[in-house]
Amino acid sequence: MRGTTMELADYVLLLRKRWVSVVVVAALGLALAGAYSLLATPSYAARSQVYVSVQGSDTTTDLLQGSNFTVRQVKSYVELATSPRVLDPVVEELGLTDDAASLAQRVRADSPLDTALIDVTATDESPQLAAEVANATAASLATVVRELETPAGGGDSPVQISTVRAAAVPDAPASPNLRLNLVLGLLVGLALGVALAVLRDRLDTRVRSTADVEAITDAPVLGVIGYEEDAPEHPLIVQESPLAVRAEAFRRLRTNLQFLELGTAARTYVMTSSLPGEGKTTTSINLAITLADAGRRVVLVDADLRRPSVARYLGIEGSVGLTTVLIGKVGLEDALQPWGNGNLDVVTAGQIPPNPSELLGAEPMTRLLERLRAEYDVVVVDTPPLLPVTDAAILARGVGGAIVVAGAGTVHRHQLETALSALGTVGVRPLGMVVNRVPVKGPGANAYEYGYYAYTADEPSRGGAAGTRADRRTARAGRRHARATASRDAATAPGPWAPVAAGEESEPGGPGAAGTAPVPAPPHPAGDAATVPAPPDAAGAPSARARTGARGETVAVLPPPPPAALEETASFDDAVLPRERR
Repeated sequence: MRGTTMELADYVLLLRKRWVSVVVVAALGLALAGAYSLLATPSYAARSQVYVSVQGSDTTTDLLQGSNFTVRQVKSYVELATSPRVLDPVVEELGLTDDAASLAQRVRADSPLDTALIDVTATDESPQLAAEVANATAASLATVVRELETPAGGGDSPVQISTVRAAAVPDAPASPNLRLNLVLGLLVGLALGVALAVLRDRLDTRVRSTADVEAITDAPVLGVIGYEEDAPEHPLIVQESPLAVRAEAFRRLRTNLQFLELGTAARTYVMTSSLPGEGKTTTSINLAITLADAGRRVVLVDADLRRPSVARYLGIEGSVGLTTVLIGKVGLEDALQPWGNGNLDVVTAGQIPPNPSELLGAEPMTRLLERLRAEYDVVVVDTPPLLPVTDAAILARGVGGAIVVAGAGTVHRHQLETALSALGTVGVRPLGMVVNRVPVKGPGANAYEYGYYAYTADEPSRGGAAGTRADRRTARAGRRHARATASRDAATAPGPWAPVAAGEESEPGGPGAAGTAPVPAPPHPAGDAATVPAPPDAAGAPSARARTGARGETVAVLPPPPPAALEETASFDDAVLPRERR
């Protein structure tokens, strides 16, 4: 859109994005036109009409010649109507304070095409005076023409000017025309609004879409992360809302990373950006969580030793971390903190050192990255921005590249170009780009054209209103079924639980399996149901048990499923439902 030419689709897209400014300028033009119309002094127009004829012609030829003569002369009479010779008598007759020159600005004469008619129009703030000036000007014009056309030898003038329509006093002002002014104000405002929108777009150098990024670098765009109004309140979107639009965007980023060839430093992702505030840290964390959800062994390293924030986002201890490992105070095992489902370990930044660049470029950091690559499937390293400091370029050189996060609407094109050139200066190429903070909804969402938002919004099972009601109905039905089953079993269930041997039924307080003494029910407060784990049977499997309810009734309690069943259930839940974070 910011090229040399713009097509119709570009203008439509621009109007969608800048429609607020266009509407504001158009409304301003409309308001100014209305204010001018209301504040302007009304002016009235009165029109008189005269007819020009030639006298003394008897034959048809003479009449034809006289008619042609009249049509030619009318043009001269039109110019004569505003001359001082015509208007001076009008000023004197009406006693006007104006002179002929100023009165000529309020008098207009014109003739319809190919006619012998002359319209004399006079305007004034007074409707009565406007009519008097028009009639007096028409009469004065007839007198002057008669004087000018009189033969030199005497006699009557062959040209006669007769008034055919006297000016009437107007009852409505001729100006200002409120309706016309409003239309003109609206059209001018729209034109200025569109021009302003185009000018702003041409002068706006911020990166706003994948097209802007692709115009700067040949590096592939690995992901487009959407942005919503509540995004700052939910930075860990993959954990909090696994079915959200942004969470799906991180899974798409994870998929695209599988096709990224990283050479010898495979599966080591140095995450950086051009400026602070582009979302590189939240992108690093959500990417690490997404990779861990896919079953990878992932380690997230907070190498932003200027303004570390990984520990704050994840809610973990941040005093012991990367810096304490690099200076040899603690071992790597003591700095690793597990998080989530067990596949993700985190190394926080630790204490902020006085020399971050030297610390990250030293040999201990190189050895640490080599060890992490050997022990983990994926290493995600969060680093500082490229423009303020050189830390990210140093680390990127060690692993052969970096993934650059570009915040839509935050970073300018020349800033992104400078950041990428900083990587090129140390011989590092960007492995890929992540366009972050792209609007999901609204006119600025043109770069986020994946349609996943509409898909999830229409799915009842994705957490919408319909899905929530259905889930509640299902849960209520399940609870009713469980209560009915428990009531049926209560009639035959024993009292305080005891182990039940195969093929036997236990009695309250009676013997259990062969050679097993009865186990008394543990005491419990009144009104509470006693719940204790059932001991395993002879084969090691949990046995059935019963419990005593709050009112003394016995309720059958099914044994927990065997380990195999638990594994199958966990696998099914992992495949279908979002995993609960610990």
